[in-house]
Amino acid sequence: MVLTEQMTFLLSSRKNLVLLIAAFALLAAACGSSTDIATGSSGEPADDTSDSAASASEITEINLGAIPDQDPELLARNYGLLADYLSEELGVTVNFEPVTAYEAAVSQFRVGDLDLVWFGGLTGVQARLQVDGAEAIAQRDIDAEFTSVFIATTDSGIEPISDVSGLSAVAGRSLTFGSESSTSGRLMPQSFLDQAGVALDDLEGEAGFSGAHDKTIALVEAGTYEVGALNSQVWKSKVEAGEVDLDKVQLIFETPTYFDYHWVARPELDDDIQQQIVDALANLDPSNPDHATILEFFGAESFIGTESANYADIESVGRESGLIEE
Repeated sequence: MVLTEQMTFLLSSRKNLVLLIAAFALLAAACGSSTDIATGSSGEPADDTSDSAASASEITEINLGAIPDQDPELLARNYGLLADYLSEELGVTVNFEPVTAYEAAVSQFRVGDLDLVWFGGLTGVQARLQVDGAEAIAQRDIDAEFTSVFIATTDSGIEPISDVSGLSAVAGRSLTFGSESSTSGRLMPQSFLDQAGVALDDLEGEAGFSGAHDKTIALVEAGTYEVGALNSQVWKSKVEAGEVDLDKVQLIFETPTYFDYHWVARPELDDDIQQQIVDALANLDPSNPDHATILEFFGAESFIGTESANYADIESVGRESGLIEE
């Protein structure tokens, strides 16, 4: 039979279409085989997976938090600046996630909502004990020898105290700490009171808990409490800024030194990224105006590396006081 030109063209087109479909099928099968080998989904040992594994584990986002030890607006503004700086230095997105309580910072770190947190000594120990592999990685230059201060109303009649034993003068007075979980605003001041023989039952009324260091100053300044205990760095910065009425409130004692604030990282942030974070913090340069703003907020000249072992004494005091339990 003789085919017309139209029929010849039609058959030819169908033949080409069949060939094209077959070619796509072969290509798809080849790609499928390649993926199976790369992922090991065929059940055979995977080959050349190192690049794939590295990209899968690469950190692209870090949620940063901090104990709420000062005014929330102040914290949000300054930790926002730090998050922006770390994002640029690390090449990943760093988000600041504010929390409303010290305990919330610990719990959100425990469940993984926060990856990197600025803790006080006590909360840092509490957090690490609840997350296997979590580590203290950095602190300020001032945190290796940190102190608390006791302040009092000027009309309380309490004279400046020269040593821990002199804290016996606080007996019979009303007193407020900061947060119940604060190292510098509760744990260590209470420890030094214990050393002076002053139990909480020896105070006038129940001890108060202001919730933050700047609030402690405000309560004593207002005469709500005769005595307050707080972070020495916050006290000094507020006095230097002219934000304390020294006609109403006075410094009566600065405690012996101890390790305090530090950054704690979850184990998902591996050694490499942790070192990058430490390096970025250490590279904050006070001659750079933007960096200086961050350092001034933290009340430090620099950040340095640290390790969990530095906080063994804090853990011991925390256990003695019942604030750390297992």
